[in-house]
Amino acid sequence: MEEVYSKNFIQEAIEKDLELGHYNRVQTRFPPEPNGYLHVGHAKAICIDFGMAEQYNGECNLRLDDTNPVKEDTEYVDAIMEDIKWLGFNWNKVLYASDYFDAIHEAAITLIKKGKAFVCELTPEQMKEYRGTLTEPGKNSPYRDRSIEENLDLFNRMTAGEFPDGSMVLRAKIDMASPNMNMRDPIIYRIMHVSHHRTGDKWCVYPMYDFAHPISDTVEGVTHSLCSLEFEDHRPMYDWVLREVGYPEPSRQIEFARMNLNYTLTSKRRCLKLVNEGIVTGWDDPRMSTLCGMRRRGYTPESIRDFCERIGVAKANSVIDFAMLEACIREDLNKRAPRAMAVLDPIKLVVDNYPEDLVEEFEVEVNPEDPSMGTRKIEFSKYLYIEREDFREEAPNKYKRMVPGREIRLKGAYYVTATGCEKDEDGNITVVHCTYAPDSRGGDTEDKRKVKGTIHFVSAAHAIDAEVRLYDRLFNVSNPSDETGVSSFLENLNPDSMVIMSNAKLESGLKNAKVGDKFQFMRQGYFCMDKDSTDEKLVFNRTVGLKDSWSKINKA
Repeated sequence: MEEVYSKNFIQEAIEKDLELGHYNRVQTRFPPEPNGYLHVGHAKAICIDFGMAEQYNGECNLRLDDTNPVKEDTEYVDAIMEDIKWLGFNWNKVLYASDYFDAIHEAAITLIKKGKAFVCELTPEQMKEYRGTLTEPGKNSPYRDRSIEENLDLFNRMTAGEFPDGSMVLRAKIDMASPNMNMRDPIIYRIMHVSHHRTGDKWCVYPMYDFAHPISDTVEGVTHSLCSLEFEDHRPMYDWVLREVGYPEPSRQIEFARMNLNYTLTSKRRCLKLVNEGIVTGWDDPRMSTLCGMRRRGYTPESIRDFCERIGVAKANSVIDFAMLEACIREDLNKRAPRAMAVLDPIKLVVDNYPEDLVEEFEVEVNPEDPSMGTRKIEFSKYLYIEREDFREEAPNKYKRMVPGREIRLKGAYYVTATGCEKDEDGNITVVHCTYAPDSRGGDTEDKRKVKGTIHFVSAAHAIDAEVRLYDRLFNVSNPSDETGVSSFLENLNPDSMVIMSNAKLESGLKNAKVGDKFQFMRQGYFCMDKDSTDEKLVFNRTVGLKDSWSKINKA
């Protein structure tokens, strides 16, 4: 039986275009500006742009929008390519908007010759005044009625470098009374005496995005220009450019809702402030919403693609709960991540009746969700480490861990009963003493008795020293981007977004771990080995806890 699935509106539009013969193929593009690092919101656009091309056996190009040489850098180009590959997509070609600078310049001349563009010398302040408001029409520039010959001469001289930056611009001649502000004689070229990272000093005039984009799309052969919803009001300009320049097979722009994720900041300006002020360690800080930051934290490309799939493609903007993203990474890592014992806040546990020199090895599953991953060995000895919070001298009834006189289970090993503890001069517990039941190896006793509590442990003699960084959401408010000031959003930083456990003890099996390797630390969450690791001390980042703790906080 043929599988039936619901098509989203982009698929419906593409299939209708193919059916009507508007296009006989599908070609898309992903067009980021190389002036920053890609963030989780870009992942959705990447999945749509590349995914639609894959679905219809088409092609998707990576096209870097390098129309503003002041802000662009090859560092960002390399980072963008790495992120796309990491997500599992491959482009057909790597192209740049600058590849089309000649064609875009010719298009500008075409508009001038048609009387559809003019050189304007209004200052930015005057242009804003002439533009009008949402309720009042604008008024024509005093330079709007220049002759075609004068406009051609001035634009050629602009291109030749005769005029300083900001002295004049080339504007499209459309309608200053249009209800769409983007159609009120928008600027299509400006003067910038800046060297370009690819074209050098060939140009001192550069096209605006709204002019360069439709021309780049069409010259490149893009059939469907898929972009986020904020470009919907720009689509009339997109269509106007292609119609007036006279392309026989223009591209079609289709908009979709962008990804808005709560507790997340994607503004480049605000993210730059976080980096520059040292609030985070860099663009790849595991608390950042950048793809490189999420990769370092331990997110997998599969989890992010799954997240984008679950969100779907919509026409209306909405805010997605961060918990959904965390659920995706939990599900993915639950299936693939090896289990490991890790004691983050250790205290010594001495098994008083266990032989001094005996070391046993217990064989346990690498991952209960995937038996094919086999088993691993953990050591058991007289001296162990357990979590500080797993022992109480006195505890409430619901506390099921170590209390003097109560028998509990050490995960995968023996039943033990706490007998007492040692303290330092400040009253802090330093050592817990217990006895073990020799008949309880592996948790199976002769009398079939059961215990309610199970805790994990690490053999002290075999433990690996590690630093564990407990990362959490960077902000305490759902939408930090709502803050009006560039600095005010910093007032909502989560003070517990990174808690460092500098004296963690890990089971010996992690000694061969590599940067990027992922594990489930039993009872703790999912963790990823960080690039800061050294031979002397490994460093692990918490990707996500075993359960969603924020939903409880929000309901409280």
